[in-house]
Amino acid sequence: MKRIVLVLGDQLTPTLSSLRAADRSNDVVLMAEVATETTYIRHHKKKIALVLAAMRHFAAELREAGWHVDYVTLRDPVNSGSLCGEVRRACARHGAAHVLATEPGEWRLMRDMAQWPSTTVLPDDRFVADRHGFATWAEKCTGMRMEHFYRLMRRKTGLLMEGNQPAGSRWNFDHDNRNPAPGPLGLPQPLRFEPDAITREVLEMVAACFPDHFGDLTPFWFAVTRAGAEAAFVHFLRHGLHDFGRYQDAMLSGHRFLCHSVVSAYLNLGLLDPLAMCRAVEIEWRAGRVPINSAEGFIRQVIGWREFVRGVYWWRGPDYAHSNELDAHRPLPAFYWSADTPMHCVRACVTQTREEAYAHHIQRLMVTGNFALLAGINPHALHEWYLAVYADAFEWVELPNTIGMSQFADGGLLASKPYVASGAYIHRMSDYCVACTYDVRAKEGPKACPFNLLYWHFIARHADQLRHNPRMVQMVRTWERFTPEKQARLTRDAGHFLASLG
Repeated sequence: MKRIVLVLGDQLTPTLSSLRAADRSNDVVLMAEVATETTYIRHHKKKIALVLAAMRHFAAELREAGWHVDYVTLRDPVNSGSLCGEVRRACARHGAAHVLATEPGEWRLMRDMAQWPSTTVLPDDRFVADRHGFATWAEKCTGMRMEHFYRLMRRKTGLLMEGNQPAGSRWNFDHDNRNPAPGPLGLPQPLRFEPDAITREVLEMVAACFPDHFGDLTPFWFAVTRAGAEAAFVHFLRHGLHDFGRYQDAMLSGHRFLCHSVVSAYLNLGLLDPLAMCRAVEIEWRAGRVPINSAEGFIRQVIGWREFVRGVYWWRGPDYAHSNELDAHRPLPAFYWSADTPMHCVRACVTQTREEAYAHHIQRLMVTGNFALLAGINPHALHEWYLAVYADAFEWVELPNTIGMSQFADGGLLASKPYVASGAYIHRMSDYCVACTYDVRAKEGPKACPFNLLYWHFIARHADQLRHNPRMVQMVRTWERFTPEKQARLTRDAGHFLASLG
């Protein structure tokens, strides 16, 4: 009996579990561009173009490999606009009675698929950790932390291991990865790709169909094929990995990428294999071409954080998206879309996001995320912003990073402390403060850096909760040692700034 094999836009992997279970000579692969997947969140135009162009190229790759691919474009006049509708239409077209699918990366789609008739949903085994195994591990933990999980993944994969001990006698070299950038000279650029005919057709369609979505569509330079993604990663190995660790937390006005790989979007689309990437990084270290802090830092991001947040996403369930432990309800300021703010660091990061659909993890965590946490922005609103604006943002990876790591909205389930910092952190790790209207050295008054004002306002608002956190109690004690007059001035100035947000 013929079956429909559904392949989603972030499942562009030839060894996908549903493809492995299918019969190439008999079954039909369905790939569909549908309106619901482009508009349930108003995704960045570049992100939409990247996903659709990569889908079309992957369909061509499957056809070359001998698969019968039924590809439905967004502008097909009979396109139903939903995955469920396209699955039903494909079953009718091909006389198929059953559907094979690999589990999606979002609870939203998982719930939908559960209602589809005659559908087998197979596990997504493109990850090191099985999500059900993660849940079993998490339930047994008394203090669930990524570092503990990461060590399990190192032992499981054998990456950077010497027998049962970590290479270099340490599990984590993060202490060596906090240098500010030395300047733009000599820093690499990610590999860029000229759009081919298929991609140009997608760009024209996105421009016509999503003119009001956030972000610049061009110039478009992402890879959209497996070969391109692999070339981009090799380019990083040769030119960026050596100094990646040292400068991974740095920010620089004149250089948006520093030594970052800029391949997370390709990885999350399924164009790159995470274990193959990590093994290639390990080879570079063992060959003496890169220092261990760079190799370990990269591998930790892939088999540590990436795997960990996926486990948390599926373990905590769909309600995790609405966690709000700190009771933050301020609307997302308009400058997250417009970049119209005197704060140079925020303006630079939002401008870059609008133009590139990319910002690295410290720009997200310690600038836009830090500001939102300090200002009491609704964490769900921030989650929807991150999901919309970044090309690599798929809910399973973005949501826990936002709700847990960035906004501490889960009360410390994922992170051991709120990641809040004053302007001093941004000044130390970037050159943003040099060109800012505000004075990062000023702690009070109208010219004071808003991050300075909001930092103490945050500590004061949440003192009762933070005094029980070993990593934050000292800041509460410092606040309580301020004179009542100083506390009043800081509270007043922060209140004036927050009122200006609307």
